[in-house]
Amino acid sequence: MSTYYSGLEVTPTVQDWIPEYIGPASRLVAKYGGKYLARTNSYERLEGDTKSPAVRIIIEWPSHKAAIDFMNDPEYTPHLKARTAGSVSHHALIEGKDDLGYLLTVNR
Repeated sequence: MSTYYSGLEVTPTVQDWIPEYIGPASRLVAKYGGKYLARTNSYERLEGDTKSPAVRIIIEWPSHKAAIDFMNDPEYTPHLKARTAGSVSHHALIEGKDDLGYLLTVNR
């Protein structure tokens, strides 16, 4: 079973949802075995020229199911709605595997 990672880019458009989001979201992430690896506005863009998000978040999940169960938890639903209504957010779920590693052995 693979580890999965949530990569989020969040730029709040209003701030009122944030104080009521952080506690419940943190608790629910832990409930599903998730672990925050980063919740920060301290980062450096090394490539690309699109507008940078205000905050980047990386969460490690023990499985795909854990991440999906978190997202579908009825207790999380109102907080998710508040975050998406009050921010520009992008969330990708990434499987922790190397699909291109085989290229290291090609043409050796």
